[in-house]
Amino acid sequence: MRIGILGTGNLATALGAAWVRAGHDVVVGGRSHEKAAAAAAAMGAGTVTGDPGRGGTATGGTARAGATPAEAVAGQDAVLLAVTWTGVPDILRAAGAAGGALSGTVLIDPVNAVDHGVGEHLVADGRAAAEHIAELAPGAHVVKAFHLFPADQWSPGRAPVTVPIAGDDEAALHTAAGLVRDAGAEPAAVGPLRRARQLEEAAGLVIALVFAGHDPGAAVPHVPARATARA
Repeated sequence: MRIGILGTGNLATALGAAWVRAGHDVVVGGRSHEKAAAAAAAMGAGTVTGDPGRGGTATGGTARAGATPAEAVAGQDAVLLAVTWTGVPDILRAAGAAGGALSGTVLIDPVNAVDHGVGEHLVADGRAAAEHIAELAPGAHVVKAFHLFPADQWSPGRAPVTVPIAGDDEAALHTAAGLVRDAGAEPAAVGPLRRARQLEEAAGLVIALVFAGHDPGAAVPHVPARATARA
């Protein structure tokens, strides 16, 4: 799969590296081409076993920097929007989202629009930040995902986790679920994009507990899961 990544921080790099290991081809775009190139280099690349001309095999994907955010998203099957909430409008503008550059594209949103260290949601109208992102990227199929866990969760060898996802387009949810699995986790579709507000508030609660010195895992009761259909 061809994946564009808008952002050059820890989460962008960690997920990009996981997807490269899974065989996807990644293009990174950011406000700084130098930072995009450094992030792409940190994601690594595929390896070749033996001589490709004599039956050798290539494993893993590729990662490179796009010259601009617009190049990073052009022609991609999915795009990860991995920037801070305050940086969302600028990077989407640079990618050409307002003009339809992301129309028809799966746009994965791990953005936490919460007050750092406090956890209070910053979107005052009661809607999800993901819904605002959908307005900034007309025609994109926005899926909320990957917003609850820190970047180091996506390093090799970590224990598997469940990633809640929400979106309005079934095909986009299916694509996002596949990328969750390729990152080593299990997807859990919770409903349409309006449910993303609930997911974002959950992230705010986790942040508030952490900064208050509490273990978020100890604040959630352990309830046995029921068997459900996979996303």
